[in-house]
Order: sequence, then structure tokens, then C-alpha cells
Amino acid sequence: MSIDLLLGLQWGDEGKGKIVDVLTSKYKIIARFQGGPNAGHTLVFNNKKHVLHTIPSGIFHENKINIIGNGVVIDPVILKNELKNLELEGIDYNQSLLISRKAHLILPTHRLIDAASEKSKGKNKIGSTLKGIGPTYMDKTGRNGFRVGDLENENWNEKYSELKLKHQKLINFYNVDLDYNFDELEKEFFKALEILKSLKFIDSEEFIHQEQDKGSPILAEGAQGSLLDIDFGTYPYVTSSNTTAAGACTGLGVSPNSIKEVFGIFKAYTTRVGSGPFPTELFDSDGERMSKIGNEFGATTGRPRRCGWLDLVALKYSCKINGVTKLMMMKSDVLSGFNSIKVCTSYEYRGSNINYLPYDISDSSLKPIYEEFKGWGEDITKIKEFNDLPVNLKKYISYLEKELEIPIAIVSVGPDRTQTIIV
Repeated sequence: MSIDLLLGLQWGDEGKGKIVDVLTSKYKIIARFQGGPNAGHTLVFNNKKHVLHTIPSGIFHENKINIIGNGVVIDPVILKNELKNLELEGIDYNQSLLISRKAHLILPTHRLIDAASEKSKGKNKIGSTLKGIGPTYMDKTGRNGFRVGDLENENWNEKYSELKLKHQKLINFYNVDLDYNFDELEKEFFKALEILKSLKFIDSEEFIHQEQDKGSPILAEGAQGSLLDIDFGTYPYVTSSNTTAAGACTGLGVSPNSIKEVFGIFKAYTTRVGSGPFPTELFDSDGERMSKIGNEFGATTGRPRRCGWLDLVALKYSCKINGVTKLMMMKSDVLSGFNSIKVCTSYEYRGSNINYLPYDISDSSLKPIYEEFKGWGEDITKIKEFNDLPVNLKKYISYLEKELEIPIAIVSVGPDRTQTIIV
């Protein structure tokens, strides 16, 4: 049985959580395949906002299985708080949430290494969320990692102590001042471990293979966005995992030929959190308006997102890398009221006009070249049918479909799960 895959095509924050929530009814299993609690998937329904960081976005649906895959890194403390919020909503997660034994754990010292490393960079910091994600993946690739399955071994405390000692030496190496109480951090960590150990651990790749054999419909859920991919993103201003389609194979243990649909999520404009190049970033009233109307603040960090026009060059790049079969356009309602809307169709780069993403888009000689479209003034947040959308919005959608050569299957007209138009 094939697996469908859903991921972001920009610098994250595209609205993946909402679309997973909308699509979950079609699937038995929702499986998160990479990233850590630096992700913030926001879902809105019944006039209430819910933010998930580690747990798959299908958790609010009954009779669904939600898997945290082997490619994910888990902070037990943050997970504990997520579970507490689910309990307040009356969600019984004990049978519906499964954890891969091969998923790596974020230790308190990972977060301190992250903070020390970032502080040592000064003006050259990369904009880390300081959640310990990078150091955890470094331990994973360095073959020093502490995994969920280790908690089932009697000597897990000994392994933890060895890794903690190594980390403390590394923190001292950075020679920066950090304000923290390690005893308190460790105490909170051990409390959270007890909650984690009460959940069901699985050999996730074998579990998924068995479900595939049964014909169970499975949706793989990505985090962050394709332009933050460790290999193909705007390095070094990227995350520490493969956010692209290939990451689903390594993050869940599924074969490339088992992936059928690849759903690519993008905003009708572009945003970015933290440092790094952003060719279409706006520093004028249009950018401020996008930020205000779109409530552009990070779901995890609360940091304001930088806003700009849609970058079609970068979007085409992401579509090709991921093999996107269907597109979902988010936050089209935010553009309502703009007299004109721009789309970056190519770059002026070192004296030439190019339509691809070069090695370094932070190059000062790179300038976006725009095509301009007429905007629409109508409030679209209550529209339920595609044909009822403003003419200029439908022209905008048609243009993007033609340029990307991929159909736009969903248009989001608001944050709530009901504000979703299936095309």
C-alpha cells in the first residue's frame, strides 16, 4: 500500500498542521518523520487554537494512530507539556500515540550546547530556536545519541551520565556566560522521562510495514520547510534534518517507490523566521500589513516572521526536489485588500537573468524580478466554493498552476479547519 506525504515548500510555517488535520479523516495513520520541537503546527477548530510541537497533527481525531517516527528528535519536557494540553482537551492519547524506539532524545545539555554555540557566534548567529535540535542531530550522526529505546535498558542512566559529562566539557569549551540552573533542568527532565516511559514504544518501521501490508492508508507529516533542508536549504541558515521528501524515507523506514502523492504546502506570499537570506523580503507597509493581518509570529518561539512576496523561483525549486504532485495554497485571505500583488519570477544575478536557485542567494548582487497582478478587495474568509472566489484570486491561482505545472488542490481562506476550499 502506498504512503502519501505532506511537507512545506518554503521556510516553514506554511500551515502544514491545518492541512494534516483536514486530511486526517482519509487516513488510519499519521506519522511525523523528522524535526524536533522547533516545529509549531497550529490547528484551529471550534473557535480554539491548538499548537503541537512534536505530536502528529492527527491527534485530535478519534480512532487514528499517530506515530512519532525515528527521524524525529524528542524533548521529553516539551512532550510532557503537549500531553498535558491534550488531557485538558479530553484527548485520550495512550492508545493513539506511538513512539519509535529509534527516535533520539534531546537532553538538557543539548539545549545548553545550542545556546552556548549560538551566543559564541555573536552577529553571525544562525537564528536557532535554542531547542537543542542541532546538537541532538550532531550526536545522532556522531553515533553518540541517546534514543528512546535506551530507556528500556537497565543501564540507561549510566549512558545518560556519560553523555552529560561529554556535553558539559563542550559547553565549557565555548567559554560564554549562560544563566541556568542545571539541577533544576535535570530534575524537570527526569520527571518528563517518567511520562515518556508510560507511552507505547514501537519498532516503527516494522509497524508501518505491517500496516502497509494490511492496506492501511498512511500520511507522512513533515516539519519546517524545504528551504530549511540541511542539504538543499539556504545553508547554513537551515534546520538539522532533511525536510524534503527523501527525509520521509529515512525518517520512517519506507521505500521511495511506496510514496504516491506528495502534497506541497505553500503560502500565497512568503515568510521566514530567524536569520538567513530572503530575496523577496519587504521592509515597507506591504510587509507590515502581511505580518499584522497574517498574525505572523512563530508558533514555537513567538518571534515575528519576516514577510515578502511569493518567490516562484524558490517554489519551483522545492517542487522539483520533492516531486510534488498536488499543491495546497495557504493564507490567501491575507492578501485580500492589496491593490496589486507581486510574484518573483526570476533573479537578476551577477549581470544575468536566472530562473533557478543559485548556490548562494545571500549574494548582494541577487535581486528579485517581479511580475505584477491585480489584487482583490473582497473578504474571502466565509467562501466555501472555489467558483465563488474573486476573479483576480482565481487568475492568480491559475497563473501559479500554469507556471508550476502542478494543480492547486486546496485553497485556505482562514485559519479554521472549516475555512478550507477543496478545488
